[in-house]
Amino acid sequence: MITKYNIELNRSELIDELYKNHQLFKNYLLSLNEEEYNYAPPEKWTAGQHLDHLIRAIKPLTQAMILPNFVLKTMFGKANRQSKTYTGLVRNYQEKLEEGGRASGKFIPPPQTFEDRSKLISQFQNLVSKLKKQIDKYSEASLDELILPHPLLGKLTLREMLYFTAYHATHHQRLVEKYLSYKG
Repeated sequence: MITKYNIELNRSELIDELYKNHQLFKNYLLSLNEEEYNYAPPEKWTAGQHLDHLIRAIKPLTQAMILPNFVLKTMFGKANRQSKTYTGLVRNYQEKLEEGGRASGKFIPPPQTFEDRSKLISQFQNLVSKLKKQIDKYSEASLDELILPHPLLGKLTLREMLYFTAYHATHHQRLVEKYLSYKG
């Protein structure tokens, strides 16, 4: 069966997918009580840490997309291949995780408290809104021409980076749900 993810999402569809997935994650976190929000199995992140991680991942992308195209080309070069599909990008990310890939450096969140949830969610929403506005400034062609580095996946086209960002929220929501299911 062919789904919309077996083809490239156009700019408008990307914006919709990104917004929808991040709204679902935000709403899920708002549904958690304090005990759930602060729970994590040993060596895993709490819901608040997952939220902080997503903020840490979205922020540099939003900052990069503010830059003019020629600056991005100068800093990172141009794509020498077609963009992967959404499905292809997600598969590649899942393979890297299965191989042991993990967040590192500035993407590792510090402990978070339930009291800071509203502040983090507000920051999260603001970044997603800024990112949505930035995407609109790019042509379909530039989404496939410009590249950015991803710490785990290497060089990605902007389209692929946005695919990743749209999926990333879903991935982390599923992890929180999985950890809470362990809690029973």
